[in-house]
Amino acid sequence: MNLVKPFHVSAHRQRGVALFVVLVFVMLSMLLALWASRTSLFNEMVVGNDADYQRAFEAAQALLQDAELDIRGEYADGQPYPLTGYCAGDLCRKAPPYQIPLEAKEVSALLAALENQPTRCAKGLCLKRAGRQDFWNTTASTTLNAGEFRLSQLAVENVGARYGQFTGAAFESSDSAPANPILADRSANDRGGWYWIEVLPYDESSKTAALITDSTAGAANRLPLNLTPSVVYRITALAYGRKANTMVVLQETYAPQRLKD
Repeated sequence: MNLVKPFHVSAHRQRGVALFVVLVFVMLSMLLALWASRTSLFNEMVVGNDADYQRAFEAAQALLQDAELDIRGEYADGQPYPLTGYCAGDLCRKAPPYQIPLEAKEVSALLAALENQPTRCAKGLCLKRAGRQDFWNTTASTTLNAGEFRLSQLAVENVGARYGQFTGAAFESSDSAPANPILADRSANDRGGWYWIEVLPYDESSKTAALITDSTAGAANRLPLNLTPSVVYRITALAYGRKANTMVVLQETYAPQRLKD
């Protein structure tokens, strides 16, 4: 009887060890499955955020190009605005004084009209921004200095400009599906995209300024400014992503050269 008893105890202990090993492997499998699930979810979030940023970046680029057409007085297809005739809505910028100036006297009239605006901007045209330049980083709690404005004050109708507002550029493809969903979204002021054009007149004497030169080069290496009137433009394009925290801001300085006859 004493010889049989240790055999039964050994068998019982072997079954207990096997159960413990199985439980360990099950727990390890669960941990691996959980890790793989979290990794997959994280990768999906990263890819989704990057895709949203890329869409917003493309929308901001399109806004810059649309603003350039607006400055040059061209429709989206490259055709110039008509010198006379009727243009529907904001097309052609036919309503003075918020027009792209073609003569020096028009510059003065435009700057005077913008000076009287509460935000110093109207119809996407603005005076040179004062104070901090990154107005897109302002919030309701931001303390403003003199001449500064919040994004919520500038990204509104009749202050900023939407894509195609003045050029007639379509933000939808031929099958009526949005070519870029960001440009098509105008459901709220903090959705879609906006652009602002700062009108920057400069001193006539700077027309021959050495913008590209070196200490030994003469006038041959200078970049002349063949502009009439003496104005350059700074364009700020802002596009909101489809996700709440996605925003892309692009800026460029645009000097439309007048072609010589």
